[in-house]
Amino acid sequence: MATIKDVARKAEVSTATVSAVINDSAYVSPELRARVLAAVRDLSYAPSLAARNLKRGRSQLIALVVADLANPFFSRVVWAAEAAVAAWGYSLLIFNSDEKPEVERRILARVRTLSCDGVILVPVGDSTEHLQNDPDGKPIPTVLFGRTVAGDRSDTVTIDNISAGRQATEYLLDLGHTRLGTITGPLHVTTGRGRLDGMLAAMRSRGLTLESRYIRSGEFREDAAYSVARSLLEQPARPTALYVASGLMALGVMRAVADLGLRCPGDISIASTDTIPGIGGLRPRLTRTEHPLVDMTNEAVRLLVDQIRRGGPAEPRNVVFQPSLVVGDSCAPVVAQTVASPPSSAPMTPAP
Repeated sequence: MATIKDVARKAEVSTATVSAVINDSAYVSPELRARVLAAVRDLSYAPSLAARNLKRGRSQLIALVVADLANPFFSRVVWAAEAAVAAWGYSLLIFNSDEKPEVERRILARVRTLSCDGVILVPVGDSTEHLQNDPDGKPIPTVLFGRTVAGDRSDTVTIDNISAGRQATEYLLDLGHTRLGTITGPLHVTTGRGRLDGMLAAMRSRGLTLESRYIRSGEFREDAAYSVARSLLEQPARPTALYVASGLMALGVMRAVADLGLRCPGDISIASTDTIPGIGGLRPRLTRTEHPLVDMTNEAVRLLVDQIRRGGPAEPRNVVFQPSLVVGDSCAPVVAQTVASPPSSAPMTPAP
């Protein structure tokens, strides 16, 4: 492969002149520029992108650290982020913390050694102090995605989790349900806590309380949600409706309903939060609050690139997107659950 010295020798100029032409970093006479460009073409010279980025102090790499790659929600985040960072001229490195703070710490230490230009992080711990500076002591541009961390001054892009829990619960309450249960996410993360808080607020506004025996944590995992949903629905006085705090957990709850021989919505109404692929293809169609996921991801990348280009800290920006309620067929008025179920009420199964 030709080198910059080969180009300089063929064009009969210095390597500094070749560099000035390639990078357009200094004035070069039209005659010399033409000679250099002719030599570049003749030798099929391709400058090293890595070397150019090293000189600029940039790697052109953005790290994306998600909480659970097995969750289709985060798979969609990766898909959207790859397209977004490419549009800005960056490449994406993907890491999975598996909802474990100790794994997150190891990943972020690795990110620092890779000299990534910035990080989009779905936090699973209660601190990101171990991320703040690169090996040279400079702040690493960071955007927290989906979740926030108390006291952290990074830019954030989130959903209004309280609104998500409130909207889904209010829909169930409007159908006459008062004996509600919930499958929550981990309550130490803002998505789990916020959605439960929204549910509680909606019930308080109607003079209702959520009984502790009807609250289970599904840990944002499908299998965990399946197990706790079975224990909840096997109670003698089971709830007439469930709010499930994520789409992935809703899949586990649906399996539990079917395996127990119950019908949705004939025996139990289900509403959820989250956007995951294929959720709209379930029968009955799931009532849910959805995220504008692509818009959220694009905004996170935009904020991060702005930080990188700005080259210094500023007041943190907190962008909150609003969820929207999508009404399906998985909820019915509570009265309908005490009489014969409608013909469409059948165990939940994926549509073919």
